[in-house]
Amino acid sequence: MARDLFLAGLLAVKGYVATHVLTCLVPAFLLAGAMVTFVDRELVLLYLGRKAGRIRSYSLAAGGSFLIAACSCTVIPVAGGLFYAGGGISAAFILLWVAPSANILSLVYTGQVLGAGVVASRVVASLAMAFLVGIAMDLAFGNNAPGAEGHPHQEGASPVVPGKALVLILLILLSLLLPNYLIAGRPYPYKVAVWLFCTVVLAGYAWWVIPPEKIRDWARETWWFVRIIFPLLLIGVFLVGIVGNVLPEEWIREWLGGNGIRASFLATLVGAVTYFATMTEAPFVHTLMGLGMGKGPALALLLTGPGVSLPNWLAIARVFGVKKAFVYVPVIIVSGTLAGWFFGNFVL
Repeated sequence: MARDLFLAGLLAVKGYVATHVLTCLVPAFLLAGAMVTFVDRELVLLYLGRKAGRIRSYSLAAGGSFLIAACSCTVIPVAGGLFYAGGGISAAFILLWVAPSANILSLVYTGQVLGAGVVASRVVASLAMAFLVGIAMDLAFGNNAPGAEGHPHQEGASPVVPGKALVLILLILLSLLLPNYLIAGRPYPYKVAVWLFCTVVLAGYAWWVIPPEKIRDWARETWWFVRIIFPLLLIGVFLVGIVGNVLPEEWIREWLGGNGIRASFLATLVGAVTYFATMTEAPFVHTLMGLGMGKGPALALLLTGPGVSLPNWLAIARVFGVKKAFVYVPVIIVSGTLAGWFFGNFVL
């Protein structure tokens, strides 16, 4: 038994490394390092920090997050980069939630598998939960960030990111997004080929345009994220592989039927401790619905499955601090449960 569980954990790590490191984590870490290195912290504070109005900062953070195709672990270095570049804690955690729970790629695929009604519910629920997350983090910690103090900055006086660095960040984003957007549904080697092409273009641009000292700063900031996050991700994925091996299918059929609050809570809890790469949640939920899972619990699992996970908990605690993780995770679990119950009974 112990040997089987150990092998299940190793297989989970093997699958994660084989399909996520190159096309997801590498560009995500590079993007995080670039945001810390090149983004003007005072202007970030102006738009997404504590001096920005809640409606504006929450809306910008949530709206921009729809464009980032990332799972709960991949998005952590990106959100960390925003936070340590001077963004408010609420904006960083809204990004942390919306990007995996409702990115465009996963929404399109969810529509193909589960229908437009589920997609619309997923979008509305994700946005509502995003605002709850922002408010909770503001109330608990204040909308501040490392390096937040500085001189007043006149809006429009200078760009948030210098032109050359902006191109660099856009190239990193392309290396993160194109492998999923351009060839969605194609075999993984095709994704690697697209990622490799984008990375070669990115490296060439950086070599010719970005000053060497800035490249060194970028590499140092990127390595900081790799060093503190990647080992925890591997440990978390290993544990999730074990959990997935011991979770009985009969239990899911018995306890996740209907649209009651208990079923939604259990679905949220399963999603919160189980790792889903972006887009993998839709076929999984589709299978469970075929076995009798209710629409409300299905939505709850669609939200929390890609949105949070056990590896996500560990890495958030390491990057942002244990106290922030202890606020964020319960807010997601409670609001995900209520969203599943409400939409299951009154909308879907």
